[in-house]
Parts: sequence; structure tokens; C-alpha cells
Amino acid sequence: MLSLHVTPADGDPLQRDLDRDEVVIGRSKSADLTVADRYLSRRHARFVHTADGWLVEDLGSRNGTFVNGRRIDAPTPVAAGDVVSVSASILRLLDRPPEGSPAVPHTGQSGSLLRRASDLVDSTSRLPDPDRPTDPEQMRRHAERLAILNDVHRTLATSITRDDLLDTILDRVFNHLRPEQAAIFLKGRDGSLERVAGRTTAAQDDFVVSQKLTAEVVERGMAALVHDLEVDRRFADAESLIAAGIRSLLAAPLADPTGTLGMIVLGSSARVRVFNEDDMELLSSLASVAALRIRNLALAEEAAERRRLEREVALARVIQNALIPDQLPTIPGYELYGANLPSQGVSGDYFEVTERRAGGECALLIADVSGKGIAASLLTAYLEALTAPAIENGLPPEQIFLQVSTRLFRRTPPERFATALLVVVESATGRLRFANAGHNPALLLRADGRVEHLEGTGPPLGLLSVAEYRGVEMELGRGDTLVLYTDGYTEAVNPADDEFELERLESLCRADSHLPLGELAAVLNAALDRFVEGVAFADDRTLVMLRRSP
Repeated sequence: MLSLHVTPADGDPLQRDLDRDEVVIGRSKSADLTVADRYLSRRHARFVHTADGWLVEDLGSRNGTFVNGRRIDAPTPVAAGDVVSVSASILRLLDRPPEGSPAVPHTGQSGSLLRRASDLVDSTSRLPDPDRPTDPEQMRRHAERLAILNDVHRTLATSITRDDLLDTILDRVFNHLRPEQAAIFLKGRDGSLERVAGRTTAAQDDFVVSQKLTAEVVERGMAALVHDLEVDRRFADAESLIAAGIRSLLAAPLADPTGTLGMIVLGSSARVRVFNEDDMELLSSLASVAALRIRNLALAEEAAERRRLEREVALARVIQNALIPDQLPTIPGYELYGANLPSQGVSGDYFEVTERRAGGECALLIADVSGKGIAASLLTAYLEALTAPAIENGLPPEQIFLQVSTRLFRRTPPERFATALLVVVESATGRLRFANAGHNPALLLRADGRVEHLEGTGPPLGLLSVAEYRGVEMELGRGDTLVLYTDGYTEAVNPADDEFELERLESLCRADSHLPLGELAAVLNAALDRFVEGVAFADDRTLVMLRRSP
């Protein structure tokens, strides 16, 4: 591994291993290696590791970057022995640190140590090699750590809430590591870090960690040991901690095999406690155990919430089933069929078949509200409450839609609307009148094989503040069949993302229009199942059919 021996324009020399594939040099605190040189650009240059070795690249700096005395204007190969000049600072590339050179990271009491937390956890859980001589004191410390971790495992394995879990973690941390302050930070849904628990034995609990520390611990999975915040430039933005008297800092990621949940940070003043490498190993192991339990608790809470939602969906489905007709009226001289198949437990589709005017008319309504799931089912119930009285009162389809649309617009959000088709058939004559509020065109299958469409006569219900609907009259002849459907049929897709489409539905209906309506529905559904080839239906499917006897 290459190392950089840095002689800055200001301050003491320091050492940095090139332990990443990219290391940015600059005077900004956001740089990977911050160099005390006021003439250096904020992000001056960077070292990049490639398959062929290391390159150095100038990042558009004001004073340029030089390799062995020559200014570079493109990524330039470098190796051990090369000298890179940035402003007034000198970077020497070495195979190994020179004797006596202070290194970053290092374990001296004035510096810091960064180590990958997963390596520390592995070393804590690994048994000593029996073929190697072992220091008795080392064995004692190892056994003590294992006993502590076993105690923590047993304690955290009990049934516990998240707040109690976090308190228990802090209890164990204070018992075994004796900090003055401790805080636990967890990622929120948006990825931001939030302090969720903390404790202090000091006068105040103002534990705000630096962005640099967060980046190292949470983003890179490093455990951090800072012996003195005042002399470590990487954490120079921790003024609030220094002002609070914190000098020694210890941090470890809360990480499990699925990712990093957050971090735990401990702080202490130098007069009370200076943390060491044994403490860093123990905290990393404690954090690993805690992360696993926090993750399991979150999964258990998610499962409980999912079960609760499933119960609510089941209850909503029961309520909605009461709205959808389970029995259709018997109308002399006509055959009726109606069915609804939801895609997500609760449907956004709705249909109604109602006799009115003392059996002189039959009204068929089919509707599809925007969205899916529980929200759609609520709007469906509201739509039923608005349309049912108007249909029973004998109003023509266009007047019903005008009335319903106005109320929906006033009482629902803009993104909530419904397409609908209402057909009223005069039983004795077969004369029908319909209005189509932006719904799929119904199919009128004539006995002679012709097919007519009941196209739209106005916008979806609740979409516009002012809407007009037109009523259209037609005649349902003897042997004619009327097919109303929702887009769950025509927009169903197969693995190639092809849609079933109206043409295929129309062709099937025309070919089998002689079948009883229940058998015709079975033919359509079977054809749809074959077409999708196992692809889940993304939308509800509702089918309503009326045939006048020959």
C-alpha cells in the first residue's frame, strides 16, 4: 500500500495511507485529506487507483499540481518515490512510513484511529489460535468481552419496545465503557440521521457530532477512536463537543449484514476517561449486537403493521361486498350477469343493477374510481351513496352524472375521480338511454354479428368543477347483448408488456356471443388468464352483461 508523507505549508508533517480508490486533497474539511495551506484550493487534487496503478489529477486548482517539478494538465501516473507539489505543500509517495513520522490514522494519544468495524467484530468473536503462545492478560480481556457480549445478547433478546431497547443499550454502554456522554443516531426514512436516544453524566447533554465523523462511521462503516478532538483536524468541525469539554471520542456503526442503521457515539473529557483500542473493539461488537436487535424489532413492527393493514383490508372488502350486488334482479325477457374481481383485496370498481319504475326499467351502472386499495374503496362507497338514490328516483343518466360529478368535485381531492357508464333499458321495448362519463366504451353485440360502441358523452365524475353530460338513445333488439367492463380487462399485460386491448375483447365476445352469459364470462376470463401468463393483474376487473332474449 502506498502512503503519503505530507509536509504542509503550516503545521507539523503527517502521514496518510492511500487506503481508498480515490483520495481528494484540499484545504476544505470535506476533502479526504485536509492540508493546512491557505493557498491550497478547497478541492485541489485527487489520487485515483486504477488497474494499472495510481494516478494524480488536478481538480482545476488555482495554483496547479506538479509531479516531480512538472505541472500536470491531465491524470498522471505516480508511484513510490514521486514527489507531488500542491501550492506550498509537498506530498511524498512512499511504500512504507519513514521512521519517526507521525501517521494518520495512528494510535498515539494525540491522534485518532479508524478501523473497519466489521474487522473489529470478527476479531472479538474469533477464538485465539491454540498453537500460538497467548498473553494471559489478553486471554482475560478476551473472555471478559465475550461474557459482556453474551450478557447483552440475552438481555436484548427479551420482548421489548424500541425505546426500552435503546435505554438498555445505553445502560450496558455506561456499565462497561463508562463514558460521560453517549448518543444513538438512526437513519430516518429519508436517509437523514436522527438522534433517537442519549444519556449524560455531565451538566449538559449537547452531543452534536461532526459531519466528517458521520461520513466515516455511517457511510464507510468505520469505527472511530479520537484521543483528542482539539488536535485532530479531520474533526475540526466538532467545536460544540470541544466547548462542552469532550476530548476523547469513540464511535461505531450500527450495522448488520443488510446495511447500516446509524451509529452510537461516546464522549468523555480527558480528566475522566481516554478511550483505547480495547474500548473500540468492545463498542463495535456491542453496536453489532444492538443493530441486529434493532433491525429485528423494526421487522417485527413492520410485520405487525402489515397484519393490521391486512385485517383492515379484509374488513373493507367485507363492507364493499355488501355494496356489490350478490344477487341480480330477474327481468322477464332478459338475461343478466355481473361480477367483480379485485386486484389488491379491495376493489376500486363498482357496479349496480337496479329495477326501477315498478319494474318497467332496468338500470346498469359500472364505475372505476382512481387509485386502488382502501382509498379507492372509500371513494367507491361514497359514489354508491350518491348514485343509488338518484337512480331509484328515476332520473335520466345524464342528470344523475351531472349531480354526482358536482358533489364529488366539491368533496374529494383533485386526484380523486371516477369513470362511469350508466345504461337504462326500458324492459318492454328494449329502448335504452345511456351516459358515459369517460369510461371504456361498452360493447353492443347485435344478433346479426355487428358490434356498436357506447362511447363517452362527458368527462369523468368529479374531475371538473363544471361538466356537461349528454344522454344517447339506442335500441336493444332481440338477441342483442350489452357488455360493460372496466379497464382491468383491456389493460391487463403479458410478460412482453403487451396489453389485452379492446380489439381482443371484442373479438372474443363476437365469437362466443351465442353462449349463456355466465359461460361467456368464463371464456373471457380464461382467455385473459392465458394471455397474461401469470403476470399479476394491476387493476380490478368488473364485467356486467345484459342480453335481450331472441
